[in-house]
Amino acid sequence: MHRFLYTALAGVLFCTGFSTDAEAQRHGGTLPDGEGKELVQAICTGCHGPRQILSSSGYTKEQWPQLFGTMTDLSEAPKERAAVLAYLARHFPPNEKNAPKLIDGPVKVSFREWVVPTLGQRARDPVEAPDGSIWWAGQWADLVGRIDPKTGAMKEYPLPVGSKPHSVLLDNEGGVWYTGNKNATIGKLDPATGKVTEFDMPAGVKDPHTAIFDRHGIMWFTTQHSNMVGRLDPKTGEVRAKKMPRPRSRPYGIKIDASGAPWVACNGRNCLVRIDPKTMELREVVLPHRRTTVRRLDIAEDGAIWYVNSGRGRLGRYNPKSGEIREWASPSGPKSHPYAIAIQGGAVWYNESRKRPDALVRFDPRTEKFQSWPIPSGGFHAGIIRHMRTTKDGGLIIHQSSTNRIIKVTIDGEGM
Repeated sequence: MHRFLYTALAGVLFCTGFSTDAEAQRHGGTLPDGEGKELVQAICTGCHGPRQILSSSGYTKEQWPQLFGTMTDLSEAPKERAAVLAYLARHFPPNEKNAPKLIDGPVKVSFREWVVPTLGQRARDPVEAPDGSIWWAGQWADLVGRIDPKTGAMKEYPLPVGSKPHSVLLDNEGGVWYTGNKNATIGKLDPATGKVTEFDMPAGVKDPHTAIFDRHGIMWFTTQHSNMVGRLDPKTGEVRAKKMPRPRSRPYGIKIDASGAPWVACNGRNCLVRIDPKTMELREVVLPHRRTTVRRLDIAEDGAIWYVNSGRGRLGRYNPKSGEIREWASPSGPKSHPYAIAIQGGAVWYNESRKRPDALVRFDPRTEKFQSWPIPSGGFHAGIIRHMRTTKDGGLIIHQSSTNRIIKVTIDGEGM
């Protein structure tokens, strides 16, 4: 690609990126040769690796612009836009090579979507506030945002440059917090003024990841690549962190049980880890298979810990009282990579993130039956749920990070 063209396009793109096959291969494969390839490498794979294109379900000439229009604005470069569209439509038409195995059932769901304003921000981790508004993190755009579901109005709040918020969460009073995954901070936003208060991490803690507040107002958090878990006392600003029991455990999701103890999912090892809330002592529960890795977990009313076995395409349950561990194969098989998980209405909900479309799956522990749905992104299917949470009206709040969509799931027919 000529340097002058690359520079001109940089003004209208959110990201710019790779320009060689070698760089592309390091980020997940090589695109097929053909006219327009260099443009696609520069424009598309600047924000994500080629794998997202190579493993997609493919789209028509009408759908491709809808998809990349959620990521970047090429309206000021019509020739380049046409070339990108022609290349993608020619080499990546609709296909079913990674289609999920969808399971019918009695429960009905509906999806309500919002497309957030800033393109290419990788909107993620939405959470419902006590007033019914929805907050999300715009990881690649250094922002958090708020949706008013009643009016559809949205507002984005800028964060310090380089924060790259991995998640947004609310404290017990509804205060808005985020994890600064790139600049090693945890921040609190004052929506009234836009002011951000940052809490720096101690030495060795580089990437605050997922966080949750306990009933005493203490924040517990994970740091995946630093391989630590930590706690922040918002009143004093004190931050403490502790190494995981094993190297490369990559702590990821975190939830708190009825006793107040945080539980952590290991994305790099076959384990769950309990944190003693008083001493920060870590107790590891080793899961059966060495290829097991766990993105996220949730805790049921009976104390059972449900987890996604991302490495093996399974759903698991650990009983802390008896030590029993059971797993069920996810409908789409061992390569489905379950990711987010939430318990709602007595059922376990999660997604199969390496299937196209991303499938929302429901598991009924009483009947041990699955049901699943394709997750929409407007008139096409694309994206990945990386975190899901429940809503006070019995639904779910999810997202499709690849397409800047926040989605509320309404559930009907529970208990049928």
